Formats: sequence, structure tokens, C-alpha cells
Amino acid sequence: MNNLSPLRALGAQPGSSSEGEGGGEGVDLHRLIALFRRRLPLFLAVALLVFVGAIIFTIQATPLYTATSSLMINTRTENVVDAQAVLSGLSAESSVVDTEIEILKSRQLAQRVVEALDLEEDPEFNAALAEPGPVKAVIRGVASLFGAAAPDAARERLTAVQAQKQKERVVSAVLARLSVRRSGLTYVMNVGFTSEDPAKASRIANAFAERYLLEQLEAKFDATRQANSWLNSRLGELRTEVQQAEAAVEQYRTANNLLSASGATLTEQEISAYNQQLAGVRATQAEAEARLRTARAQLAAGSSGDDVGEALGSQVVQQLRARRAEVSGRVADLTSRYGPRHPDMLRAERELADIDGQIQAEIRRIISNLEAQVQVARERTGSMAGSLGSARGTLAANNAAGVRLNELSRNAESVKALYESFLARFQETSGTEGLEESDARIVSPAAIPTSASSPNVPLNLTLGLVLAIGAGFVAVVLAIMLDTGVITGEDIEHKFGLPHLGSVPLLSSVADPKDRDDAPADYVISKPLSSFAESVRALRASIQFSRIGHTVKVITLTSALPGEGKTTTALCLTRVAAQAGLRVILVDCDLRRRNVNRLLGVEPESGLVEVLNRTVSLDQAAILDERSGAYVLPLAKNSFTPKDVLGTQAMDQLIEHLRRDFDLVIMDTAPVLAVSDTRLVAAKSDAVVFLTRWRGTPEKAIAGALKILDQSGAHIAGIAMTQVDMKAQARYGYGDAGYYYGDYKKYYAA
Repeated sequence: MNNLSPLRALGAQPGSSSEGEGGGEGVDLHRLIALFRRRLPLFLAVALLVFVGAIIFTIQATPLYTATSSLMINTRTENVVDAQAVLSGLSAESSVVDTEIEILKSRQLAQRVVEALDLEEDPEFNAALAEPGPVKAVIRGVASLFGAAAPDAARERLTAVQAQKQKERVVSAVLARLSVRRSGLTYVMNVGFTSEDPAKASRIANAFAERYLLEQLEAKFDATRQANSWLNSRLGELRTEVQQAEAAVEQYRTANNLLSASGATLTEQEISAYNQQLAGVRATQAEAEARLRTARAQLAAGSSGDDVGEALGSQVVQQLRARRAEVSGRVADLTSRYGPRHPDMLRAERELADIDGQIQAEIRRIISNLEAQVQVARERTGSMAGSLGSARGTLAANNAAGVRLNELSRNAESVKALYESFLARFQETSGTEGLEESDARIVSPAAIPTSASSPNVPLNLTLGLVLAIGAGFVAVVLAIMLDTGVITGEDIEHKFGLPHLGSVPLLSSVADPKDRDDAPADYVISKPLSSFAESVRALRASIQFSRIGHTVKVITLTSALPGEGKTTTALCLTRVAAQAGLRVILVDCDLRRRNVNRLLGVEPESGLVEVLNRTVSLDQAAILDERSGAYVLPLAKNSFTPKDVLGTQAMDQLIEHLRRDFDLVIMDTAPVLAVSDTRLVAAKSDAVVFLTRWRGTPEKAIAGALKILDQSGAHIAGIAMTQVDMKAQARYGYGDAGYYYGDYKKYYAA
């Protein structure tokens, strides 16, 4: 296909053009301004709403007063006595200051302040005691009519759980008004409290500072008392442990007779003797194993056993060797005298073989004897090692008794040392009790504030203005993101990679007030020099030049969805072409709607389906549009059929007939996504004009319809926009010719 594929267009990035326009440029400021102008009413509405809300909030806000008390952590301590405190003072570290700030903001401290100042009875912090607003007053009045308890009576019947929950809510309300900050990098902490009453704010801020110092002292008092109590009980336990440890040492000495012993000497001598004997039997074992290994190695190397050391010293082997030598000589003599099968020769050979067998049997007996000697030597070695182990066990038991004695002695000494250290510490803590002091002091108590700290009117209005502008911009961005329709011809080329053929205006946006109720198809006849008629002519020119080198005669007009001005545009295009002197015919291919009949105000008895069924001729079914001179091939009232009439050979023949008889054939088809007939007609035409409603047709629907047409093999000449509001386009349609409509609209005749 020669046109750009919609499949490729679906992957086109925003801001890229099929012609490369603006591809290397940065942000288009004019485009951004146009987008903003398009959503300016939304921006102003949202911004005004938010800013008015900020003003109302500021006006209705209750004045609040903040009082601040300053505390400083003491980095130097006074040592009245030279003794270490149970709870040490705070170190001069930044993390310590941060920790103390968190303590000041703790719920426990806030709860003590609430109890000390009886803030649970203050309506400012207890919502149950606050004066009801108009709505709550009405609700309470209605409830009292039905016998509900009054607030005071209901409050008296609060359960313990409800009372605790109410107290927790009061504590949370107090903490919400509390602010604790560090003054720069110093050790000063500023405790601020905000209240509707300036005197109350000062009183509560000072109460937080005083309760904080009091809690420090109480923590030290409690720590010292608990330490003394624990040390006293622990000393009693250690005293008993010392007595028990010393008694255990003496009892063990007596039970094991270790008053002056340091080991068993006899056992050591016995072990020494066993060691010497074990060395001897191991040497004997090694010697026997060596003789056995040597004999086995000689036999494995191929020896007959004659050269084995034990065999050389054996009397039996020597006698058998002498006899063998004698018989061997006789065999040699018989061999020279007789042949090998002589009886004497055979007898002598058997005797020689018998002697060889006896020699081998004797050698095997010698090897077996060596093995028995090795086994005996091993058993003697094992027995000697066992005796040595038993002796060593006895020696270990004796030494273990000494180790246990040493352990008991060390345990007694450690318990005694621990007892003495605890006794000394108890004496120190007892002497320092009552000398504790807090680790911080009040530098500046909170004074009664003279001016309200909230609301800060300039700050609230400034923040409200900033928030309003931000909310307006967010609303504009969201509106742009949710606007899925196409607005300008540049949008069409960027998003779908297809040419923008033209834009057909919304008649009410370009016509005079007296002509705005006219039908667009009639308006192009009555006002041929109007901007509306010119836009239709421009569309026809774009279609004619959409395929350079090809004659465009058969044109299919379609869209993605119904209601996009398809039939109106087709009829206007037909009449404008007829006014230009062309022989034109409009074929209504929308078998379900028959909108051409409605626009022309006719209800024919025969039409396209009857022509395809060969029941009437084309000349009989075609209607002449008297006002323009164009021909229309409509659809009869009962022309709908489930048969595929548009994809038949008869339809092909009809198109060829129309192509010969007319200069221009315009096919008005059904929406692509709704009906499958359109793709059949589109494939048979020279060019397909895809119509989309300005700011109305979703991009996904357009892309889906273009994909279907591309798959059917149709040539898509481009996309044209319909129902374009030229007044709105002239204000913010940057990137489209309609943006300059205000400059050239006077060029057209009314």
C-alpha cells in the first residue's frame, strides 16, 4: 500500500511528525499556551473554588495563642559528696537533647499535666463538654424527645473503659497543641503550648516544664530507693553464699584426704614402667610384621619361596632340597638314556614333582607361622596399652580431685570478693540518698502572649493562592490527559501517521445566526461562497490529490463510531462536486440506517439492494438531486438483508459501471467498528476518507478502526475532522488552520 500504515502509526511517538516537522525542536510554547487557554475556564473555576475555601477557612478559624517556656540541660553537675550516683546525669551530646525532647512530648508527661491541671473538665480539650453546634443541638433535641439521656446524665454513667478512652482523647488533644523544639544547636529546649485562652496557654506550658523537672527528680529518687532495696537483699544472699562456699572447701578436703597431697607417686611409677614395656612389645611387633611383609613381597614378586629368609633356615626345606637335587640328577641321566615316555623316566618325574609340592607346603607353613607371630605381638601390644590406659585413668581421677578442690577454693574467694564490693556500694548509695538534683532547669517561664499566633492571615492567603494555582494546573493536566479526542490536524498526523485531509466546521460556529438552523447539505447550496462550503471544497481537493499519479474516482467515507457526521459530509461533498461541474453519484451503503433518505426527505421504492439483485436497473433506482444536479443511489425502505450483497460480484460490476458513467462516486458506509460491510466496500474504492468528530471520537476507537481498514487492503487517503467549532478552534486550536480563522473569516461571503 502507498499510504502510511495505521499499525505503524499506532507506535508513533507524540511530538513526531510524518513529515519530520518539529522533530528536533524543543517545547512549543505556543502549543502549551493554546492547551492552557482551552482549559482556562476549568483552571479559573478550580483555582477560585480552592482560594475561596482558603479564605473561608481563615475567617472561620478560632484565634489561638501560643506561650513558650525555655528549659536548659545542665552540662555541669555539683558533687556534694565524692560518690557515684545511681542514675547518672545527662551527657552533653546532641542525641541526648533530642531524646529529652521526645520525653517532653510523651503521653505519660501529658497525662500528668492533664491530671494536675484537671484539663479533663476543660471543654477546649474534652469535646464531650464543648457547646454543641447548630446541627448537634438539633440532634440532641430530637434525641431528648425520644427519651435519650442528657449529656450530663450520660457522662455520669460512663464505664471505666469509656472514661479511660475519654481521658486518652483529652491527652491526645493536649499533645496536638504542644510543640517542643530545640533552639539551634544549643542545650535549650523551647516548650510551646497553643490555646484559645492566652493565660491558659501560659499555665499549661509552665506546667509541662515543671512536671518535666519533677519527673527527673522522681526518677532519680526512685532509682536510688530501688537500688538500696535491691543491694540490701542481695547482700543477704551473698553472705549466705560465702558461708556455704567456705564450708564446701573444708568438707571436700576431708572427704578426699587432700590435706597435703599433690598426686599419687606410685601410680606415676607404674605408668612409667608400662610405657617402657609397651615400647618393647611394639618393637617386637614391628619386627614380626616386617618379616611377614618381606616374605609376602618375595612371593608376590614371583619367587617360589626358596629364597624366603625363614625358609633358608628351615631343616625340613634343606633336606627336601637335597633330595630334589638327587632326583633331578637321576632324571637328567634317564633323559639321556631313555625317551620321555619310558616308565623309569615317568616315575622319576613324579617323584621330582612330589618333592616340589612338599617344599611349597613347608614354605606355606613357615608363612603361616610368621602370621601367627604377628598376631601374638599385636595382642601383647594391645594388652599392654590397656594396662597403661587404666593406670592413666587412676592418675586422672586423683588429679581431678585436686582440680575440684582448686575450683571450690576459687569459687569461695570470688563470692567473698563480690560480697565485699556490694557492701561498699550499698554504703555509698545510702550516703547519697536525698542529694539528687534534676538535669535541667527553667531558663525562662512562659509569659502570657499578647497576640494570636493563629490564624496567620497573610500566610494562609499566600498558601491558599499557591494551592489554588496548583489545583488549577492539576485540573488542567488531568483534563488534558482525559481528553482522548483529536483537536488539530497536527494531532492527526502525529498520533496516527496519516495526512489531515481537512476540517468540516460545525455550521452553528461559522454561519450567521439566522442561518444556523439550516441543514449543512442545504447550506452549501444556498451559501456556496461561505467558509463552510469552502471547507468541503478543500476536503474534495485534498481527496483528489491524495494519490499522486492515480485517478481518484471511487471514494468511501467512513468513521469509527456512529454520529460523526459521515452522511452529512458525504452529501455536502456530493453537492459541492456537482456544483463544480462534475458528474457525481452518492451511493448509500449503510444498510441499517439509510440516513441519506432522511437528509433528502425521500422514501424510494427501490435502491442499491434492488440494483444488486437485478430487479431494477441503475437508471431506475438512481435519484436526481434537483438542487445540485448530483445523483443519489439510495436504499429502499425494506432493503436490509442478512446476505452479503456488498461483497458480491454484482457490487464489483456496479462499481465498474459507476466508474465509467460518473466522474466521482461517493460511497456512504456504516461505522467500521460497528459493521463489517464497510471493509468490503473500502477495499473496492480508490480512496478511503476516514472521518472523526472533533474532540469527540476516542483515539483508541480511531486506531482500532484504522487497523481494521488497513487489514482489509483499503487505501486510506487520510483523516478529516467533522463538527469543528471554529470559534473555539480559533482561540486555542494552535497547530491547525482553524487557529487563524479569526484572521480570514471575513474573506468569505455571508
